[in-house]
Parts: sequence; C-alpha cells; structure tokens
Amino acid sequence: MLPFDEKYCLDQLKALLAIDSTTGKCDEIEKYILGLCEELGFEAKACRKGGVIATMGGEEDPIVVTAHLDDIGLMVRKVNPDGTLKVCKVGGLREAYAVMENVRVYTRDGKVYTGSICRSPGSVHVVDGDISNALPDYGKNVVIVLDEPVKSAEDVRALGIETGDIVAIEPRFTLYNGYIKSRFIDDKACVAVVLAFMKYLKETGIKPRRKIYAYFASYEEIGHGTSWLPADTADILALDIAPTGPDQNSDERKVSVFAKDTPYPFHWAMTNEVRQTAIEEGLDWVMDIFTPSYGTDAESSIRAGYDVRHAAIGPGTSNTHGYERTHVDALKNTYRLMAAYLLK
Repeated sequence: MLPFDEKYCLDQLKALLAIDSTTGKCDEIEKYILGLCEELGFEAKACRKGGVIATMGGEEDPIVVTAHLDDIGLMVRKVNPDGTLKVCKVGGLREAYAVMENVRVYTRDGKVYTGSICRSPGSVHVVDGDISNALPDYGKNVVIVLDEPVKSAEDVRALGIETGDIVAIEPRFTLYNGYIKSRFIDDKACVAVVLAFMKYLKETGIKPRRKIYAYFASYEEIGHGTSWLPADTADILALDIAPTGPDQNSDERKVSVFAKDTPYPFHWAMTNEVRQTAIEEGLDWVMDIFTPSYGTDAESSIRAGYDVRHAAIGPGTSNTHGYERTHVDALKNTYRLMAAYLLK
C-alpha cells in the first residue's frame, strides 16, 4: 500500500484554506500552486482563463487528474443607502449556510476590507417576529455589514468598494481527533491530496508509465473548470467531495467511487478500473450516486465535447457547501486510490 504523507497533506490543506479563492478571483492561489510545482520540480503553467496545469511525467495513455482551487462565495450587487452591501451568489452558497459568517471584501483596486454576513434588520429583540423569522434571502434581508464606520453609500464608495467586488468567507479550519472541519474542504482537501502525490513522485523518483497531467481548475463551482483539456488527453479523473446524506453510501472516513452525478453516469469501463483498484488495494471505500444537485469537472469536459473517458472519486464529506466536515482517513483512502490507479 502506498505511503501517505499525512502531515504534508494537512499542512498544504491549511495553507490553501488560508488563501481566499472565490470563483473568478483565484490569482493568489494560482501563484501559490505554480510556486509549489516549481519547488517540487514539475513543469507547470497558468491557463489563460485561470487554473494551473502541471505535467508529472510519463508518456503513455495521457490522463488528467483534476481538483479545483475555486470556492463558492459572493459578489457585491449594490451599495445600499445605509452603508451595507447587497450581494449575489458566486456558485452555490445558500443564504441559510452563509448568514453570521465573517468575510473579506476584495475591491477592484486591490484593497481588502472585513465584515460580516448579517440579517437585515439584525437584532431579534427589536423587530417583529414575522420579520426575524423570515427565511434569509440575498435579495431581501441578507447584507454585508462592513467593519468600518460607514453610514451611507457615499461612505462606502469613499473606501473604494463598489458593485462587482468579490466577497470571500472565512473558512474557520479546525482539526480534532482526525476530523477536519472547515468551509471549502470542497475542494481544497483534494488539491492537497494531489500535491501530496506530486511530493511522493519527487521524493521516490518514480516515473509513471502514463503521462499524468495535474489540472488545478479555477471555475468548477460555476461549471466550466475543465471545459478545456490538453489535446492528447485520453482519460480524466476528477477528485471532488463525496456528499454524505440519508440516501448516500458515502462516509466521512471513506473514499467514494462515483457511479453517477446529477446529469450523467460516469464511464463504465474506467469506473470499473477505479473500483477494481480500490478492491485490490484493500481500501475503505464505497460506490455512490450524487443527485439531484451535483457535478464534477469530469462532467464539464464531457459537456465540452471531449472524446475522453471520465471517472471521479473523493473523500466522504458532510454539510457540503456549508461548514463542511471530513476525516483524515478519507483523505488517506482518496490518496491511495488515486495514486494506485495513476501508477498502474
């Protein structure tokens, strides 16, 4: 069974989570990944639309393994007359999973301000019960309150904040008894798994038989992360979270092999190869289906018309698109399945 550098993987996960990367603004995390690839000795380049692609060696049957860098978040929709900010979603950040969180607002001229996602009005003691009990809605009663002495739209604009600025949410990473809790485990945990594999290749000097591309995509959360692939790609293996739930087999301590996401079944033969690898390696794994609202970057490549086989695996994760939770064991099982399959 392949060794797993747990410390390196978790260190990289914490480092990645510390870099805000709401979809559409991934420049800082892309620079970080490019620096790591150089440090590990792999050729890498930034994609023109965003994202980073690295080559890990090998010559036969080219395969892309992908995990995405971008996070769900918000964008400033309007500066309100009272100095609060009206926002809209970037990706699938539902209101009920967002209120009461701390945020950072990134302006177009490079300034950063802190604030909170609040109900409006915010104090239950001084508003009618029907108002305070209403469902949160970005269009009606959810705003960003800045940590600045602003009382008007003019005050806010004087800071340089305007429509179109990005709002990133504080991830709140914790680790206890092997359980990882944080926003954006989706998909930075899988990015850390891929980086741990790259480190393993560097340290062992192993030369893969297959040509392996590592594609760190930047637009998965809005559906077009890997809508472009290298021309010689034969297969794509997506690493993404495996949501747990009442009808799911996925478990926070296991790796899931995906049979189907919302629109499509995954490639039958390739998925069987991945499944057989999990069996041969003696991993703690399950097969699962994700519906009615789930997709991976493997799907975006198929939608784009690429003639490739596609499969997906990932760590069981609860509370997806909220304050997520998984376990180190799930990352370990995901790593070992990915690595064993790529090195076949």
